[in-house]
Amino acid sequence: MVPKIRVPLLLLALLVSRPAAWGWGNDGHVSVNRVAAEKLPPDVPLFLRSAVAGLAYLGPEPDRWRDSSDAALKSSQEPDHYIGLERIAWLDRLPEGRYEFYQKLYAKRAQTKENPDDYLPERVGLQPYAVMESFGRWKASFREYQRLRERQQATDFEHTIVFYAGWLGHYVADGSQPLHTTIHYNGWVGADPKGYTTHAGIHADFETAYVSRNIAASDFANLVHAPEHLDDPFARYVEYLRASNAMVEKAYALYKAGSGCRIA
Repeated sequence: MVPKIRVPLLLLALLVSRPAAWGWGNDGHVSVNRVAAEKLPPDVPLFLRSAVAGLAYLGPEPDRWRDSSDAALKSSQEPDHYIGLERIAWLDRLPEGRYEFYQKLYAKRAQTKENPDDYLPERVGLQPYAVMESFGRWKASFREYQRLRERQQATDFEHTIVFYAGWLGHYVADGSQPLHTTIHYNGWVGADPKGYTTHAGIHADFETAYVSRNIAASDFANLVHAPEHLDDPFARYVEYLRASNAMVEKAYALYKAGSGCRIA
């Protein structure tokens, strides 16, 4: 029987007790996937618990699809890494389907006179849909694994489950980066009474330079708690994104306090 996956990798970063105040470049994604893999419980199949190195390597995988030399691939999934929650504050509840979300955004765009293109899906971002779709692929791979295991043919399929788990881990980790949840993703935009930086390099400074030089997996491993069953994964994930978004201003304040310039 396929284990009732208590979402041990579904919300890789949801396993962290609260969103971290840093984001993830290559090193961060490797560390997040590694810690989550090391924390998998005994009821997860052994092949997955033994794939720590592979899962860690796959942490940055979707960022490897963003090379400008592959323009079609890059543009097709660029919005999957972020969502500007401020642009959808008018929605009481996000629809669970990507295309239903598109419909609401286009309707809002049609009603908006000032900067209507701010409501294009690629301007708003599609982060929670990337997560839930990746989760769906992962669950489907487990169903196929069960079918093949009943025929004693599952061994060759194990790598597919590991790949989907690593892929999922990337997007969930993206959601713990406050600057992936905001219109202020790379410099403060609009009214700025507190004088936060408009420097267009803050995103990379924060999630790549700072993390690579200052954060190790051991610094946050103890924040990861036991997996839990989520009755409504989509709603819980949106809550998680909102908690991350609540830290946006703190991230800018920290940056300002640290001199407001690039991290040395």
